Amino acid sequence: MFFQVYGPNALAQWGMLLVVLAGLILLNEFARRTKFGGSVMFFAIPIALTAYFLAIWIGAKTGAQWALENQTHVYMQGWFHYAKLYAATAGCIGFMMIKYKWGIGAKHWFKPFPFIIVAINILIACASDFESAIMGWNKWWLTSEGVWQYGGWHNVMNGVAGIINIFCMTAWWN
Repeated sequence: MFFQVYGPNALAQWGMLLVVLAGLILLNEFARRTKFGGSVMFFAIPIALTAYFLAIWIGAKTGAQWALENQTHVYMQGWFHYAKLYAATAGCIGFMMIKYKWGIGAKHWFKPFPFIIVAINILIACASDFESAIMGWNKWWLTSEGVWQYGGWHNVMNGVAGIINIFCMTAWWN
């Protein structure tokens, strides 16, 4: 497990953590600094991932053993992962449209897009918090991904804080 970094493999685990971190930083710079990099990271890879996710979903629905045992099917059955993935991807594409003045990205009415996508991402997190509160009010509940969560008032307060955060965003057209 990720946080079990003790014993004879601890040094290798910390080393790989640093390698992954460095790789993510390099991929971020690749996507951020060039149109080609952004296009690869936010168009090509998401299209390939969508085909992959659909193949696994169709395979699992038809009872194919390879799909039922696939880690994506086993650990990503809930809506939250996909909602966050596609909302973040939409945000990155929108930011590229603004940065490079592609299509509607050059229009004045598109300026609030960053705030809208942030608000959508916050609402996704709020919905997840409210789901945890409802499913596990003062008790442990097992998510569809096999994770135990304890729900309660803290989830409600976090969701309400997210909604307040949305209403406090300013400078939408600046």
